[in-house]
Formats: sequence, structure tokens, C-alpha cells
Amino acid sequence: MKLPALLAVPLSFVYGVVVTVRHKLFDLKILRSEEFDIPVVCVGNLTVGGTGKTPVTEFLIERLSENHRVAVLSRGYRRKTKGFVLSSPTSSVKSIGDEPKQMKIKYPEVPMAVCEKRAEGIRRLRGLHPEIEVVILDDAFQHRYIEPWVNILLMDYNNPVYRDRLLPWGTLRDTKNQMDRADFVLVTKCPDDLNPLDMRIVANSLGLFPYQSLYFSRMEQVEPQPLYPDAARVRIPRGGKVIVMSGIANPEPLLRELGKSYEVVEKLVFNDHHTYRVSDMRRLEKLLASHPDAVAVTTEKDAVKLTNRRKIPAAVQQKLYYVPIRVSFVGDSEGEFLRQIELYVRSNQKYSVLHPE
Repeated sequence: MKLPALLAVPLSFVYGVVVTVRHKLFDLKILRSEEFDIPVVCVGNLTVGGTGKTPVTEFLIERLSENHRVAVLSRGYRRKTKGFVLSSPTSSVKSIGDEPKQMKIKYPEVPMAVCEKRAEGIRRLRGLHPEIEVVILDDAFQHRYIEPWVNILLMDYNNPVYRDRLLPWGTLRDTKNQMDRADFVLVTKCPDDLNPLDMRIVANSLGLFPYQSLYFSRMEQVEPQPLYPDAARVRIPRGGKVIVMSGIANPEPLLRELGKSYEVVEKLVFNDHHTYRVSDMRRLEKLLASHPDAVAVTTEKDAVKLTNRRKIPAAVQQKLYYVPIRVSFVGDSEGEFLRQIELYVRSNQKYSVLHPE
């Protein structure tokens, strides 16, 4: 529920003062940041809501794992546990959170953990896996108790930081000047028709420093896949009817992209990080019964919360699909982005000693 401006503006000012004071304490070394002797790559943003952190983190896992032993540390948002939890393929969403669960399913061999105190999390993760060479911090730009080797800041093209305001007036959870701490600014969810002029406008509006690199990317939806392959049809015919179910921050891109290939006949939209209940599945079952030719399509993030087949009606299992998301860079900039990341990683002194050129 959006607050009226008369109330949101003063609360936003107070929030800004509190955030600014906290950053100043770190800048003055009153609050201390810890730096580790292996590369730590941080992926984060300045806003609440989805900017694509999980797909970008997955992209980094895949690319960095080609040359390094990678581990991932997340906070585990909305999990029911506390402290450090080492993820395993059998870990539940309640124990580690939906996004860490999604990543662990896709990359079961990569060491992953959740911990509110990220420095403690890195120490314990390395203790359990001393072979780790790179740690990716998921959603940790505001967590200044760690000094990352690389800060990657994400910004949704459709919700640019320079047009936003601090909470609760806007969606910024940090002040705009904190963008100065970023080594890379990655603009996500760019439209297909993005042109050089559009990119120049964004670059000028951001006003980045020479030491900062700017890249543009898109979130590409892969063809919907059956959540239960043994129960569902092989594929959805183009132009087929779909019921979209989502519990993410911004379902509009999902709806827009699915609308290009399929006929969206119903929408079942929940709040971000929604916990699905039996009653939700019954609602979906009724919608599917009212549209016999339709199937249900959800997000990959939602799909990890729907893997307990005992709670999913058989009629839903037969028609339940999810949409995988992957990152693609605008133009041919992906290679340069990875080259720069690799330079940061290889500049680590310990890594250079272990792996001399």
C-alpha cells in the first residue's frame, strides 16, 4: 500500500538521514569493513524489488566456474532459520530461502550458504570448503561489513535510480551517491529496441566516474518448461492459452513476454516471495478447470516452492510450467565484461601465487 506524499516525504527524509549516518560511520572507520584474502564479488542494487540479481548471480556462477572454484553466499531472505546454513540439494525453501534454493538446484556442485552476517558466513564457508577461490555475495551492496574486491550494481532500465526517491516515497533503499562505490553498473531488463542514443541518455544521467564501467543487458525468457516432465505435455503450442501465476516483485515483464507468444487468459498475482499454500493450488485448479485448453505458467523462482508434489493437485501437475530466465548483454559487450571481472579476480595476490602465469 502506497503512503500519501504528505506522510511519505518526511519519512523518506528521516530514512535518508539514518542511512547517510550509517555510511558515514563506515567511511570514518568507526564501523569496520573486513577484507578477505580471496576475491569477493558482490552483486546488489539500490532499490527494493527485482532488478535481476539472481539471473546475474547465476550468470557469474557459470562463467567464473570455468576457471575458478566458486562459492555463493546469500542472506536467505524470508527463510525460517537463523545464522549460518550450508545449502544442499535437499535444503528446503524454508531453511535457505527461495532464490538460494533455485541456485542450488541448478548448480548442486557449487558450495552455497546463507548467513545474515556475511563475514562470518565467508569464514565458515571457507572452513568447510578450503578449496574456494572466489566468493559471490548475492544482494550485499548495503552490507558494508565486508569490503568486496568487485562491486556490481544492478539498475532496472524501467526504474532508473536517477528518477527514484528514497523509501517510502520511492523504491530506493540506499542513497544515490552510494553508486560511487560500484565498480560496474549493469543496467538490466533493457528493451529489445534499445539503441545507442538510449544508452547515451542513461550514461549521461548516471554521471559515472572514469573508474566505473557501464553495461547494458536483457533478461531473456526461455521457452516454458514442464515443472513435472512426467506429468505434463512436452511443450506449449505457440498462441496457446496460459494462466500466469507469479509471486515476484514485478510480474509485468513476465506477462509482457508471455503475451508475445501465448494468449494470457488469467493472472494469479501474489506479493514478492509469496509462500504457496494448498488454497492457492485450489484456486489455480479452478482456473484451469474454467479454461480446459489453458496451462499454468509461473516463474523459475516460484517453481522451487512448488516441488512438493503431495500438495499439488494432479490436474495442476499436468499443466504446470515455469519460465527459465537468462542474462544476455546488449551488443558484443559480454566478453569485455567478463574480461574485466577476470582481471579483478586474477589480481588477487594469493591466487597469483597459487597459479603463476
